[in-house]
Amino acid sequence: MAEEKDNPNAQKPTPPPKPAGAVPPPPPKPAAPAAPPKPKGPVPEPWSHPLVDAINEKFGAELVKAYTFIGQNQIEVKKARIGDIMRFLRDNSIIPFDYLVDETAVHWPKDEEFEIVYILYSFKKNERLRVKTRTKEWEAVESVVSVWGTADWLEREVYDMFGVQYANHPNLKRILLPEDWVGFPLRKDYNIRLQDVDWVRKHLGIDSGQKYYVGEARHEAGDYITPTD
Repeated sequence: MAEEKDNPNAQKPTPPPKPAGAVPPPPPKPAAPAAPPKPKGPVPEPWSHPLVDAINEKFGAELVKAYTFIGQNQIEVKKARIGDIMRFLRDNSIIPFDYLVDETAVHWPKDEEFEIVYILYSFKKNERLRVKTRTKEWEAVESVVSVWGTADWLEREVYDMFGVQYANHPNLKRILLPEDWVGFPLRKDYNIRLQDVDWVRKHLGIDSGQKYYVGEARHEAGDYITPTD
């Protein structure tokens, strides 16, 4: 046995034959095809229109830009003459926007800004227009109640939810929350877990157990992280 082990020319035992009908192993699966690239989303396109030309001619640099995005015509303007611009949009003969459908805001805490958004409609031309302007958190924007009466309650809601101040509004006070509520719930720095616990305790007679909310929480609380835009 030792001689067979040391002899490299020794005949090796023949392996037993494979049983008849044995199934060969399946071939390896081919690699999965690469995922197709994601389609590009819609992008704004310049909006050229006689109305845009008329705004540019009358207000010049107050018009920041005009564009169309997913079929919606929009203009961005500076806030200094927002009342005059809105009055012109209402009274012009090209597309007279005689109805303020909605007015709302977007909060950008990183820039300490609000974007005020107006949605206008023309009954005569069946056209819509979105108008945007920006204001700092501590600055007021001119009310457009004198242009469209519907702005009265719409601006009160924006004030109630965001804290936007409107100059020359006839009755700027809360419309949804109690007048003595602290904080503005649709600001991005208003944590949904925060609540005016003093108001809850005073008016409901219970202790909510939640942290007290203050408008400048991101500056006063060392552990508060400002949400990203």
